[in-house]
Amino acid sequence: ALDVLGSTKWRINRSILAVVESLWAGGGNTAGLIDRKNVPIPERPPVDDPKQIQDWKWNVMKAKKINAERHSLRCDTELKLSVAQKMKDEEGFYYPHNLDFRGRAYPMHSHLNHLSCDLCRGLLEFAEGKPLGKSGLQWLKIHLANLYAGGVEKLSYDDRLTFVENHLHDIFDSADNPINGNRWWLMAEDPFQCLATCINLSEALRSSSPSSVISHLPIHQDGSCNGLQHYAALGRDTMEAAAVNLVAKEKPADVYSEIAVRVHDIMRRDSEKDPTTYPNALLAKVLIDQIDRKLVKQTVMTSVYGVTFVGAREQIKRRLQEKGLITDDKLLFAAACYAAKVTLKALEEIFGAAREIMGWLGDCAKVIASENEPVRWTTPLGLPVVQPYCRNERHLVRTSLQILALKRESNTVDAKKQRTAFPPNFVHSLDGSHMMMTALACRDAGLCFAGSNDSGGISA
Repeated sequence: ALDVLGSTKWRINRSILAVVESLWAGGGNTAGLIDRKNVPIPERPPVDDPKQIQDWKWNVMKAKKINAERHSLRCDTELKLSVAQKMKDEEGFYYPHNLDFRGRAYPMHSHLNHLSCDLCRGLLEFAEGKPLGKSGLQWLKIHLANLYAGGVEKLSYDDRLTFVENHLHDIFDSADNPINGNRWWLMAEDPFQCLATCINLSEALRSSSPSSVISHLPIHQDGSCNGLQHYAALGRDTMEAAAVNLVAKEKPADVYSEIAVRVHDIMRRDSEKDPTTYPNALLAKVLIDQIDRKLVKQTVMTSVYGVTFVGAREQIKRRLQEKGLITDDKLLFAAACYAAKVTLKALEEIFGAAREIMGWLGDCAKVIASENEPVRWTTPLGLPVVQPYCRNERHLVRTSLQILALKRESNTVDAKKQRTAFPPNFVHSLDGSHMMMTALACRDAGLCFAGSNDSGGISA
């Protein structure tokens, strides 16, 4: 499977690279690129009022934190662009893959790869193009609708095709004049991948023979919250399977929207309670109009991989910060705490069977660890997995001048870590096996395949 993943030949999409370079030279802050300017540091207030001085110090600290983060992201973008610029004239290149201990595959090059952000995925395309053929044009349109997202990706296939047909003018304009045109592509959730698809689709639609036009784009086939899919399959739970599209339907289900609706309903009920006896009523009133799919998506996605309450709180806090409607830091923290509790509660209501399986796996790990044994299992591909978590112990080294206390791993397993890590690691191993089995099947069918942790690209 690693040979198959590593034998996929890539190249740089020069059209997208030219657009990225132009936007980056213009200061960034577009299409997900970080702003190349720093935020100004507030000046010290002229008066020595303790409250104003305290607020000034707090604002200075926040501005410096933002600038440090921007500097880091600018360096990351520069690294990605430098790799793309050095590789743009190459006919093709490869990404050797390796496995982590659970059996998930990752490309060994860290800066520019197809598992990374929209910028990287937009800059990369398959070196070996294939004619679109009979169904390729239709899949290219569906792919474009999926990348545009904003709810479009949850429509039926026919409705997604209709969406693309209704925006052909915008698609041609994006392809012909991406910088100075109407820039419709910037409204997409994955703008650079969307632009690459607009260019390829425009070429095909303007051709006298669209089916013979060569396409180099990976067409994503995305799972619906894969972790929950595995739990629904393990538990043979029909309701949960339907929520994550393991049951065939005309229109795909969207588990994130379903959770968002459930969270909204809980908060609506809470907002009607008396604030004097139920303080969360005020938080519910503040949040009720901010609940959407994006707010809960990351928490739902990572819930089956062992996300803690603190992790869920920080995820939701970041989404609320992006919305920018809550500016007070204390209120933001309290709102994130409350929203995280409600989201996890809604998850338990809908995916009760998955939580029970997670609990059972954790109990198994507890029994195994009580015998001072690490949890072991073998994946469907035959890969043996051993959880490597052991307790640390202090080792003293005495010298003539001092005593050094060094930490090193002991022979005693860390029972708590073994228990909490087993359910997510087990599902990760199933997910990795599923992806590699798909890679092998695509090789046998003569398809060019690239796998990622959240979707796979196939060129047929």
